[in-house]
Amino acid sequence: MVAANLTQLFGTLITASHILHFHGVLDAYGHLSVRNPNNASTFFMSRNEAPALMASASDIVEYRISDASPVKPNAPRGFIERYIHSEIFKRFSAINSVVHSHSPPVIPFSISGVPMKPSIHLASFLGEEVPVFNIVDHYNATDSQDLLVRTIPLGAALAAEFSNKNSLQAEPDHLVVLMRSHGFTTCADNIKLAVMQAIYTQTDATVQSTALTIRNAYLGSKNKGGGVVYLTAQQARDSWAIDAGTVERPWDLWAHEVESTDLYVNMLDPNQTTPAAPNFVS
Repeated sequence: MVAANLTQLFGTLITASHILHFHGVLDAYGHLSVRNPNNASTFFMSRNEAPALMASASDIVEYRISDASPVKPNAPRGFIERYIHSEIFKRFSAINSVVHSHSPPVIPFSISGVPMKPSIHLASFLGEEVPVFNIVDHYNATDSQDLLVRTIPLGAALAAEFSNKNSLQAEPDHLVVLMRSHGFTTCADNIKLAVMQAIYTQTDATVQSTALTIRNAYLGSKNKGGGVVYLTAQQARDSWAIDAGTVERPWDLWAHEVESTDLYVNMLDPNQTTPAAPNFVS
């Protein structure tokens, strides 16, 4: 039986997974998490399954932030990369939700040497710099070089990229970190903001790539007219101060989209009293 005060949280976590899949931020891979509001030393995320197929509380596993181990010894098998989440929660006490994505529009900015910049005001949270985490720099001689964040040290190294300081702090200096040849991770103080940041990180990557493409196609080798115009530091700060407060508007739309789509089942959503498709939970 799910505790009453967690039912709504789990329902939101499931809806968020569906939204991120619907918008192509997650596919069969990728995941998101939320800190336990009743116990700051643990967090919740899906068992090892495709995000679109999350449907009920039985799909959700509670983990310890200290070492990413499941609280219940008989918990369903989890994601290898849950250390991404545990180490970000460990480092930043104000962070309550994390999204990890393998978004194709974003990955080129992790391998091309072209810095990702806020091209649109809805991606102003990107700030002046989007760090790129290169996991190769943190491997030990015996580590499997599969690019997966599969240990506490690798998770801690990624979490450190969100900060400009070598110390624990409540809030990160960066809300998005790219992961070379892998994807990106974003974090926020709640699920809805984390989803918004993930979606608009992908949107910004598409806009920036398009702007660079058409500029180079139009100007060729001629260096005329200046470069692509990005938000200034002040524009980014001021825009996010406004945009973050409007998260309910896109969330309501995105939630309605997945509630209206047969693929997604959320047995904890009061707006979905009967599944629109068979329950995929085993």
